[in-house]
Amino acid sequence: MGKQEERTMQEQRMPVVAVVLAAGFGTRFDEDNPKQLVSVGEKPIVCWSIEAFEKNDRVSDIIVVVNERVGGVVNSLIDEGGYTKVRAVVPGGAERVDSTLAALKLLREAGIPDEAKILIHDGVRPFVEQRSIDGCIDSLDRFNAATVAYASTDTVLLTDDLGDRKVVRSVPERANTFRAQTPQAFRFGTITKAYALAAADPDFHPTDDTRVVVDYLPDEPVAIVDGSETNLKITTHADMPVAEGIARGLDPEHAKEEAKARMHAVFAEAFSQMHRR
Repeated sequence: MGKQEERTMQEQRMPVVAVVLAAGFGTRFDEDNPKQLVSVGEKPIVCWSIEAFEKNDRVSDIIVVVNERVGGVVNSLIDEGGYTKVRAVVPGGAERVDSTLAALKLLREAGIPDEAKILIHDGVRPFVEQRSIDGCIDSLDRFNAATVAYASTDTVLLTDDLGDRKVVRSVPERANTFRAQTPQAFRFGTITKAYALAAADPDFHPTDDTRVVVDYLPDEPVAIVDGSETNLKITTHADMPVAEGIARGLDPEHAKEEAKARMHAVFAEAFSQMHRR
């Protein structure tokens, strides 16, 4: 067996672990109704996220990170859904970074190798596409870090403070601006090294895991993986109608009925115009 074939076989055996972060308290949504448990298309949001990785043949394991309020319900949903790849449901922390660190700690204690591929996903992004998941896994063959992102269609303004006002500092080329999404993918050794360096910084307050690598491993390139408009993060109640529309579009029977209804409407309009002549 040649060295290239041996490396390929080793990569195929290497764990690909999805970490689904579902520990947020949803203060911008409804403190009394955790958004990860809210149903969209008659399915809890967190189940959509878990299922995306459960049905991807290349993902070997799933870790779900929860808060104490939703832990029991999420465990029940996993049992009911028969999600066989879920290896653990672990408690998260007050901030997103704490939840990521809880998952990484568990994986380190389990002896996962540094070369393992880790995909960290927001549990309230229910409609991640399989091509984005595959794109993350493939990108880690060439890079040690990658993130799903969607090209911005708006001009982005970078600002500074001037007294009590924000003022424009620069306007980057639109072709170089993207909206960050998830999963965000890393070799295990890369993301743990970045967090270890960040731990020594008292001003460490990242909003996502890619930022940790960009800030603390600046020489480590982070590849862009194509995202999609539908890979939205459900943050407020205003996002729910959009999410319901996406869910309906993913239901083949519903999509068929909608197409049939549109066709009937077209024929009805044409028939009406014929009689008006």
